[in-house]
Amino acid sequence: MKKLSVFAIAIAVIALAACGGKKSAGAVEEADTLKSFEQQQIEASIKMHFDSIASEIGKLQQLPFISEGKDGVQLTKEEKQVKPDYLLAAGVADEAATLAEKYRILSALNVDKKIASLYEMPVEDYDKAITKLAADIDDPSFKVIEDAGTLYETSTALYDAMDQNGRINYFWQLASAALVEQLYVANQNSDKFLGVLNDEAASNLTFRIVLILDAVNRLKQYDPEIAPVAAALAPLDVLNATSVDELKAQLAEAKDKIEAARKALVK
Repeated sequence: MKKLSVFAIAIAVIALAACGGKKSAGAVEEADTLKSFEQQQIEASIKMHFDSIASEIGKLQQLPFISEGKDGVQLTKEEKQVKPDYLLAAGVADEAATLAEKYRILSALNVDKKIASLYEMPVEDYDKAITKLAADIDDPSFKVIEDAGTLYETSTALYDAMDQNGRINYFWQLASAALVEQLYVANQNSDKFLGVLNDEAASNLTFRIVLILDAVNRLKQYDPEIAPVAAALAPLDVLNATSVDELKAQLAEAKDKIEAARKALVK
């Protein structure tokens, strides 16, 4: 996580967090049996692209306002002086009605809690909201992590556990919410974050995002609950840059679309 920086906190969620709907072991086996080969291929491709985004982020140089010490990644004193005012309020958790919404909000709050903690902002409300959401979701896969508030830094053990527990269908809900939250956070600080990108990295990252959007759209024929997520993400296909300058322009033009996607997924 040392090279990931604030910008990549959500990427870590995308690549490593996963959740889903509760089923018995027999139901899991039946669901796997009924999955078509095409669906399995689509899901495998989405996971691969999420992982490759995290890998690309890990190759980037460290942001100038990040320092590394014995306690891990920290922000410089200068950076911590200006607190972010764009993070989700923990109270958004109270608005989650469906299981899919609870997973999406859990994912987004994990991202924002980590950012808040880096800026030394209070996180008690985030902790309470995350704990309540995790209890409501009641995902046995969470047993592989110590705290639901550390989803952003977990390993693929969580992904594997949720796959075994029949919860993999909600992985795409979580991952999509995290992707949008990451884009939203990055767009609030584009001048800072784009400074560590070169043209190749900008092209690689946005190309993978487009592939993910396409795959999520194709997945909706197998999972009706993913349909509203696909609809929320669709306008973001404008992010397909070949250079840093092009990505900067596209992010500026897509500001309203990213915010609308965020509201659609985390409300």
